[in-house]
Amino acid sequence: MAGPYCATLLGYLGAEVIRIEKREGGEDRYIAPIADGGEGGVFFQTGCNKQSLTLDPATPQGREIVRRLVREADVVVANLPPASLRALGLDYAKPAGRAPGRDPGHADSVRRSRPAGGSRRLRRRRPGDVPARCTCQDSPAPRRKRPAPYVDYSTAVLSAFGAMAALLHSGKDRRRPGSEDEPARHCTGGVGSHLVEQGALTKNRTPSGNRVQTSAPSDVFATRDGHVLTHCVGDGLFRRWARLMGDADYWLTQSRFQGDQSRGDHATEILARMREWCAGRTTAEALAALDAAGLPAGPVYTLQQALDEPQVAAMQFFGEVADYPGLTRPVRIPNLPVELTATPGGIAQRPPLLGEHTDAILARLGFSPAEIAELRRTKVVWTPILPLPYSRVTR
Repeated sequence: MAGPYCATLLGYLGAEVIRIEKREGGEDRYIAPIADGGEGGVFFQTGCNKQSLTLDPATPQGREIVRRLVREADVVVANLPPASLRALGLDYAKPAGRAPGRDPGHADSVRRSRPAGGSRRLRRRRPGDVPARCTCQDSPAPRRKRPAPYVDYSTAVLSAFGAMAALLHSGKDRRRPGSEDEPARHCTGGVGSHLVEQGALTKNRTPSGNRVQTSAPSDVFATRDGHVLTHCVGDGLFRRWARLMGDADYWLTQSRFQGDQSRGDHATEILARMREWCAGRTTAEALAALDAAGLPAGPVYTLQQALDEPQVAAMQFFGEVADYPGLTRPVRIPNLPVELTATPGGIAQRPPLLGEHTDAILARLGFSPAEIAELRRTKVVWTPILPLPYSRVTR
């Protein structure tokens, strides 16, 4: 999802985005299907505001279409390993040149490629390589990966950020493949700080589930009807927590509870007290008391509760696609996660049908109707018989 969502973010900010897919559709189109045609939740999140062009990249004609598109592009997002990029002629050593009439003050294009292990590899890339999701928060028995693909999405955000920075510098930073390992280590779950600590002190921390190891009480706690999460960092918050528990003198005078790290190292007693306190309250009661005490806390939601949260509606977090062909009811899709005033951006068009804009894009690239018909006949491209117009999308 790193490449597709990177382009989605750029599209939310106003870019014209052309999604190039195989004739049968990209793999991400069909994950968690929700429409009659098999299109899934992943595609709905990454496909809005895009046009769809299908082609067979293994054919000379398909590679020529890609070459013409690249000549027109300001940004090329390639979610492919280096060998595939070379086969398509999209490797960084081969600038495509500028199309006639393009701004000569810009470089050929800003190219964003995110191979899983990076461009400066010490070993040959295998097709099954997956970036390391290193974390000290996973359950120790068994070890579990996080359900949210945070590496993919953080990679997408950083890639879009890098592409925009390069455009601001007239495309001078064109060559920068990068790696999905980078965001995994920099910006997810405190992993970056733990790596710094490991390098400095060789702590060799082991997983501890949801429990934070550098403060307490920082964990997920069961209530009478659900769960709440708290994260108490600093002596000030710990004093508030101790007063809320009703026995502040005890917690604040014990030497082992002085300082965040000491509390993290001796968390067993603190966590036991917090579990006892939460177990006697509903989630709403616990959160009300924690909020009144000035302690950071939140509920642990089910998926439906997350959709129904009033604050989500107030923040206009979701856009709605109502009439994508094959949907049985409207679907809500996470919108642009940045609030802008003059140019709000966000979801404006539904995801495209497979190959919906192939003919129009080819015509714009200079292919004649007869040439487009021949490309279709020889199965270099595929287009639906009746391309449908974009739906109206409400925010």
